[in-house]
Amino acid sequence: MNFLVLLLGLIPSFIWLSFFLQEDIHPEPRKMIFAVFITGALAALGAYFIQLWLSGYFPVGSEFTHSLFYIAAFAGVEEFVKFLATYTVIWRSAYFDEPIDAMVYMMTAAMGLAAVENIAIAFDTGIAAITVGSLMFRFLGATLLHALSSLVMGYYWGRGIIKKHTAIYLMWGLIMATLLHTIFNYLIVVFDAGILYAIGVLILAAFFVFYDFEKLKKNDTITV
Repeated sequence: MNFLVLLLGLIPSFIWLSFFLQEDIHPEPRKMIFAVFITGALAALGAYFIQLWLSGYFPVGSEFTHSLFYIAAFAGVEEFVKFLATYTVIWRSAYFDEPIDAMVYMMTAAMGLAAVENIAIAFDTGIAAITVGSLMFRFLGATLLHALSSLVMGYYWGRGIIKKHTAIYLMWGLIMATLLHTIFNYLIVVFDAGILYAIGVLILAAFFVFYDFEKLKKNDTITV
């Protein structure tokens, strides 16, 4: 039973990660992908404790917990820890040799974090309560959100390295990734049919993200 819950939690992350890695014309070593994925998974614990600390300042169920600021703060925490997990593993690695690698590794860390989220929710819900609809929500909703927001961050990271202004571009990447994450969560919290609007936003974002991915592919090498 526990193995089945674990498997159901991992499937959405593995599907998106496998799909995206096929787009990388210079595949990264499996050991690096594995290391970043695991570090991203561990980052989920860091995000949880930071968010737990933040939530201690606001009563559960209070109006403030549905405010834009509160939602943005939680989104920002997750985006930052995903970046930190990626940075920790790859920044001085010899395998981090193309601008596109920033997007590849950010996506990998995101899928590690999303996998932990999915597993935690699956265990909390219970196998009997898991439906096709809930699995599709995790696949098309939360897991895709983590993928796209981290790809946005990775794109700005790659552009920053090319332009030799990494810190500035990273700041903008964090802002844009947090913005996408915030919009998604806010739509779900505020509107009755918010999930439909939120998925619509993700589909629109996906077009821009994959366009950016193709642009970044054209830059073959970097010096870090």
